[in-house]
Amino acid sequence: MRRRSSAALVLSAVMLLAGGGVVSGADAAAVKRTAECQGDWLPATPTSEDVMAGQLSFLGLPAVKVGKNVNWRWSPYKNRSWDMVFHSLRWMGRLVADYELNGKESYLRRAREIAKDWVDDNPRGGRNTSPYAWQEHPIALRAPALVCLSKHVGEDWLKKSLAEHGRMLADPKLYEKGHNHGIDQDIALLGIGCRYGRDEWSELAIRRLTETVKLDVDSQGALREQAPRYAIYVHQRLKVAIDNIKACDRAVPTQITKRWNSLETFIAHATQPNGHMVPIGDGGADVRPAGYDAPTQKVKVFGSSGYVFGRSSWKDEKESAFYSIRFGPGLKFHGHEDHLGVTYFAQGRDVLVDVGFHSYENTPYRRWTMSPQAHNVPVVAGAAFRGGTPSKLVKSSTGGNRQSYRLTDRAYGVARTRSVLVNHGDDLMAVLDTAAGKSRISNIWHFDHGLTAAASSGGRVVLRDKDWKATLVQVALPSCRPVSGLKVVRGANSPIQGWVSPAYLKKTPAPAVLSPASADPLLTIVVPGVADPKVRCSGGKVTVETAGDAVSFKATPAGALS
Repeated sequence: MRRRSSAALVLSAVMLLAGGGVVSGADAAAVKRTAECQGDWLPATPTSEDVMAGQLSFLGLPAVKVGKNVNWRWSPYKNRSWDMVFHSLRWMGRLVADYELNGKESYLRRAREIAKDWVDDNPRGGRNTSPYAWQEHPIALRAPALVCLSKHVGEDWLKKSLAEHGRMLADPKLYEKGHNHGIDQDIALLGIGCRYGRDEWSELAIRRLTETVKLDVDSQGALREQAPRYAIYVHQRLKVAIDNIKACDRAVPTQITKRWNSLETFIAHATQPNGHMVPIGDGGADVRPAGYDAPTQKVKVFGSSGYVFGRSSWKDEKESAFYSIRFGPGLKFHGHEDHLGVTYFAQGRDVLVDVGFHSYENTPYRRWTMSPQAHNVPVVAGAAFRGGTPSKLVKSSTGGNRQSYRLTDRAYGVARTRSVLVNHGDDLMAVLDTAAGKSRISNIWHFDHGLTAAASSGGRVVLRDKDWKATLVQVALPSCRPVSGLKVVRGANSPIQGWVSPAYLKKTPAPAVLSPASADPLLTIVVPGVADPKVRCSGGKVTVETAGDAVSFKATPAGALS
């Protein structure tokens, strides 16, 4: 937990030498730990030993060698995220934090050299200044590292640079309101304001933070950035903000605390039984939240932000089932075009998946991961997709061991409607897709990369992993005739299809099932654990043989499941 005393508000009170500068060798053994340097903003990599050796590793990419005089325009991987972390200087802050722990003056000297080199080489508006140097997020992440350094280095160049950071952070034209970047900007501005007694900056930061939190986290606790994994980041950063506000001898606004607490429920609901967060939007499939208590509800509809999360149990991972459904406001921030999309986890494994998050690089693959074709959604044949279209959840039934939902939008210019039914115990997911008028409907189904399509015929695709099997069955209504022409694609590049991204900058082939366009409503049934389920239709009633007993439900050509 980061702490500040009121005495830390004035620069002269924290200079360790009369003239400012670095502490002497005689004082090294008695270095005082500071709240500004000991905090969870510090990166795990690179370590101080790595930085001293000039080896920088960010984002899991191989380490690169930097010299004593750093080339700040260097972009070894042409990766925007790498460049942002490079210019954040948090890796420099690691040296100062460890100096406080071990008294190694070489760490502090090198930290000062790195920061001074950055300041000298990156004047704002300079001809050779890196284009990333003064972007809003690097500014916000770099400022706390420089504040930390200022606890041990009192030279004018550092104070002047922090004053310039403060002015930039206070500039309303650069402020990312209602976004996690805005939270980082407020933390940074509060830190500088509190460090140097600039009350107007501290008060502005707290006022803006209150407004941003109310925009970014809805009244149910759902993050509005359209990628649940960012809820973890926002929750962690709000904890830093709350601690820093208290340490700055100011009251924490109630709305900040309330919405910070409410995020925990959202994070828990968005976490699958295997401990991984469902990878919706810009969220990696390898994210594992920790320390969030399970709610009592097994099903939660976050109506304002557009999520349904449901599960059969909070206890037994092996037996629990989980699903997610997307709807709500149009595309923004970290979202993808995934409306009406579903995921399904059953019998201890991923079945239907979102293809996940690869990177922020503007590549054809990145653009594909954001498109409808990378999600389990209905598609209106021959119609142009209208990006950013909102969708609605128009009906839901969430009781007992069976839940059903109905959603609709006009993302293709005509009404498309999807009904979803999930049965627990005897595991089954049924999805009914329709399009208005004479439009034809098709759909896309992405399966876990551990599965292989073993057979495809007669309106069904069997997928397996060793002895475990799952089957997708598709019929047209009201005839209940099997849909012929289901196509399985795996690892295709032209066009891109049949991939998933299990981690950052990773992709692997995975089976995707594409249906042909149909003038009739399409009923898709996914049955985990069964290789050849029998499906019968009679008078609007559908009966499916699962791994347990037969499951029956009603399906109407108008697009309803119950």
